[in-house]
Formats: sequence, C-alpha cells, structure tokens
Amino acid sequence: MALTSTPQTPFGRVLTAMVTPFTADGALDVDGAQRLAAHLVDAGNDGLVISGTTGESPTTTDAEKEQLVRAVVEAVGDRAHVIAGVGTNDTRHSLELARAAEQAGAHGLLAVTPYYSKPPQEGLHQHFTAIADATELPVMLYDIPGRSGIPIDTETMIRLGQHPRIVANKDAKGDLGRASLAIAESGLAWYSGDDMLNLPLLSVGAVGFVSVVGHVATPELRELVTAFSHGDVQKAAEIHQKLLPVFIGMFRTQGVITSKAALALRNLPAGPLRLPLVGLTEQETAQLKHDLAAGGVQL
Repeated sequence: MALTSTPQTPFGRVLTAMVTPFTADGALDVDGAQRLAAHLVDAGNDGLVISGTTGESPTTTDAEKEQLVRAVVEAVGDRAHVIAGVGTNDTRHSLELARAAEQAGAHGLLAVTPYYSKPPQEGLHQHFTAIADATELPVMLYDIPGRSGIPIDTETMIRLGQHPRIVANKDAKGDLGRASLAIAESGLAWYSGDDMLNLPLLSVGAVGFVSVVGHVATPELRELVTAFSHGDVQKAAEIHQKLLPVFIGMFRTQGVITSKAALALRNLPAGPLRLPLVGLTEQETAQLKHDLAAGGVQL
C-alpha cells in the first residue's frame, strides 16, 4: 500500500490510534512498536496515530515520544501516515513536542484540546494556532470534551479551519448535529474518534476513522468505509451491526486496557500498562473474548 492522501482525505481513511508497547519491566519496546505498526498497516490502515490517548501519552516521556516517532516512521513511514500526538495543556510544551515530532519524521500532528485548564474559546484558538505555526506539518485537531472538560465550539472550529495547516478534526464529541454544522462550514476533513459513531459520522460527511477497534478489526473498518464511499449504505450498515459487540466490548473499560489485552490474546506486541492504568481481571478478559468472538474477531 502506497502512502497517499488528498485534500479531502489528508491522512487517508482508516487510522488506528496505536498503543505504545512496553517491555515486561515497563520500558519502551521499540522493536515491538515497529512490529505492531507493520502488522496494523498490513491489515489495512492508511495511517497510525502514536502518542495519543491510546498510546498512554500522559505517562510517556518526551524522549520516548520522539523515539517512538522515529521507530514507527522507519517501520511503515513509506506506506502509511504517521501522526504524532503533541497535545498537552501547556502550549509551550506542545510546541516543543511538535518540533521534536517534525524532526523525528512525523507526517502530521494530533493536537488534543487542552485538558484540566478549561481555557475559553479564544485560548483554544490561540493554542491550536501556535501549534500549527510551529512546524510545516498538517494538524489534526482532537475534540474530546469528555476528557478535556471543554468542547471546541463550532465557531472556533470554523476559525481554525482557515489556517492552511489545520486540515482535519478527530471528533469524539458525540454530537452529530454539531458535527454536521462544523463539517459543512469549517472545510476540515472529519475523522470519527468514537468507533460506535463511525458510520453515523460518515453519514453527515466524515471521511474516515481514528479508531481504537482498529487494533483488532481494521479489515472490517476498511470494508465499511469502502462500502459507504461506493454508495452501498446497506452493506456498510450490516458491517456496523456485526461489529457492535466489538465496539461495546472494547469500551467496557478504558480503551488502552482492552486494546493491550486483545493484542496479548493475539500474541502481538503490547506489554503492560503504566499506572494509573491497570490490566483486565480474569473475568474481564473472559468477557472481552466473548465480545470479540460475538463480533467475528478471530483470536
């Protein structure tokens, strides 16, 4: 698969928000990250988001983030977009991460809404603009008020869409009405950041997904978006419905936890979690196996 993009799909259509593999003693597993990245791209991903929420970015160091970018770009950068998460609640720190990611070879940046601080909309506009001005890389915003505490308002999204390097938004807001308005007026390429809403967001103009479920179901997600883009809405709906147990199962608890458990069940690189995240219990693992099997995922 060649590395391709268009203004309508600047990062492709199917991206997985990749976990960060760790060794048994909790160190960054660089070899494991490269093997996992290659597996995910082989499965059909156009790109990978690294050092996002699912990459345990709050508990990895700046040096680990840079090392991870270099490793993943080396492994798959010639055939998939490598998007580096650089968002923090400190604009200066985000600028440092953005420049380091660019130097390490990232193809784009993911910038989450600053969390905890709850800045006003003007603060958000200046924060994201500063990140976009810091490098030559295209930027995907990440709107997830359930984690950040505040949404990016539609009006702010429209203003940000005027910046030549702010090209996309990862939508985990869960509001199809606001998404419809922002897609129509902002000019941003829209990516679902909530697997349960992948198909509904396509129906109002999204172009693809940044997925957690992609760790185990990339071929199905690829088939879904292809069917929809070719006008076969019924087939897309059938795939969506088949995947419902997987969507439910992968989010019974924190998605990083279930993703690493599912990868371990498939003997793929994952490793332990860093506190405060903890692994599944035996009962939770059995439930995850049941959910994945119900959705047709082979372990």
